[in-house]
Amino acid sequence: MLDRRTTITAGLYSLAAATLPPTTATRLALQTRTTARVGPADVARIRAMAQVFGDVDDLYGGGHARSAVAAYLVHDVAPLLQVAAGQIRPDLFAAAAEVTYLAGWMAADDLQPGLAQRYYIQAVRLATEADAPLMRATALRSLASQAVELGHPSHGLALADASADALRGGAPTRTRAWVTGMRAEALAATGHDPRRAIRLLTSTETDLEHADSPPATEWTGNYRREGYEHQAGLTLLNLGDLPGAETHLAASVATRKPTERRTRALVGTRLATVQLQRHRPEAAAATLLGLAEDLAAVKSERLRRTLGQIRNRWQTARTDPTVARADRLLSSVHAGTAGIQV
Repeated sequence: MLDRRTTITAGLYSLAAATLPPTTATRLALQTRTTARVGPADVARIRAMAQVFGDVDDLYGGGHARSAVAAYLVHDVAPLLQVAAGQIRPDLFAAAAEVTYLAGWMAADDLQPGLAQRYYIQAVRLATEADAPLMRATALRSLASQAVELGHPSHGLALADASADALRGGAPTRTRAWVTGMRAEALAATGHDPRRAIRLLTSTETDLEHADSPPATEWTGNYRREGYEHQAGLTLLNLGDLPGAETHLAASVATRKPTERRTRALVGTRLATVQLQRHRPEAAAATLLGLAEDLAAVKSERLRRTLGQIRNRWQTARTDPTVARADRLLSSVHAGTAGIQV
């Protein structure tokens, strides 16, 4: 299914339209195809919007502006895909794949796994049509990450391996490290061959250390040390090494950029979860109190679900003053009234 080149534009068009009210989707389906000529300026605009939406997602989470991304796919991207031809077609399809991939990422963060999967698959198709192996690998890697998160590690490993296969024709060292790290995490989650999982993790770190260029602005190459620390933490967690997982997750949180609110909050809640597994509720509470501003700003159902799980796990420790303060913070986040005063 992932290799099929049929119904690509129709699939994207109907998928994006399905996220809008039925009456709007119906009107869009009846619209005639645009006759405007597609050119490099259209590709540049789509990529610029992908960057804007990506920045907003980093700051505020997938629950914010997700409908705007879907509408952008319907109104601006899909009509161009339907008429694109000639030399501009691959570039346009690659740019469309970037926006579609972002839509999938935001849907996953908003706890819409089925919709996220359909967006990711469409991004794979668009990237295949564009002959853009890095974008194809990116979408496959996110499918792998989602499969592992949903409790399907064997499928996740197969998808991570497919992502690596997409890079066999050549890829930046940093991108290869990013994909190898996902293979390590997925293999660890299967419970099979933990030594190989560690070898893959070591290979990830080695590649990252030898990457001969600064982090790329494109998301296919934007893999830095803090990303590796997160990946290492998840891999070690899957292998049952809680102290190691805590060390790496803490390092990831500590080195995140100010603009990476959602990621810092998500990794921070995973760190707090590990600290609770180690019977250290006060440490988990301190971690979350240190993320108060991020938790207040980010709109992410995935984050809210994790915070609810944390509150359930530390019920018996709420007599501790630090835990009590953190619990009030999490309660306000869940109610949508969080502030930085806790």
